[in-house]
Amino acid sequence: MSEPLPVAHSALKRAMDILGALIGLLLLAPVMLLVAVLVAVRSGRPVLYREPRVGRDGRTFTLLKFRTLYPGSTTLGSIAPEDDPRITAVGLPLRRARLDELPQLVNVLRGDMSLVGPRPMVQRHADALDEATRSAVLSVRPGVTDPASILFFAEDAVLAGRPDADAEYLGILMPAKAKVQLDYLRHWHPLRDVGVMLQTVARVWSPQAREDSKRRVRAVLEAGLRTAQSGD
Repeated sequence: MSEPLPVAHSALKRAMDILGALIGLLLLAPVMLLVAVLVAVRSGRPVLYREPRVGRDGRTFTLLKFRTLYPGSTTLGSIAPEDDPRITAVGLPLRRARLDELPQLVNVLRGDMSLVGPRPMVQRHADALDEATRSAVLSVRPGVTDPASILFFAEDAVLAGRPDADAEYLGILMPAKAKVQLDYLRHWHPLRDVGVMLQTVARVWSPQAREDSKRRVRAVLEAGLRTAQSGD
């Protein structure tokens, strides 16, 4: 289990978050405006999607995203593979490029989130983790990105078409991602956060990185299914 970050480290991380979020919002304001207009024109309103997520120490906050699902359909499933009929036409490319996540820079400024940290979970997903892992992951602010997000960012594509996608995500992919998140917490360093942010930008736009992520996700799923079958 990971210990909470020392106070000095937490203060430094928060200062990096505020500075990074301000710079990000200034630089990305034109992109965010364009995405907002695109969502409004192609998909209607609301432009933003708000959802309760579990934050630091188990406190609930409202996560902000550009809306990529049809209104009223968000309660039908806890994950949305790429073939999910709830995803709008404009929503799929936004999700692939992670442009729908940009409003979370506002969450960072508010203090709900960090630029880098375990991705924020819905309550059902948090409850699926064992107590020790859940406690460690929730000891810090959730992040816009993290090492697990980089490694598993093509999971939506791999889960598409799988009849038990939700169960496989909860039972196999989530524990695998949690291991990566715990390693990040154990070895936190400010330079590592900078590296994670740079890797996120580089890999999300890389076709090769996307294929590498698909292979990793498939391998994790296959290994998990073999383990489950051998235990039957």
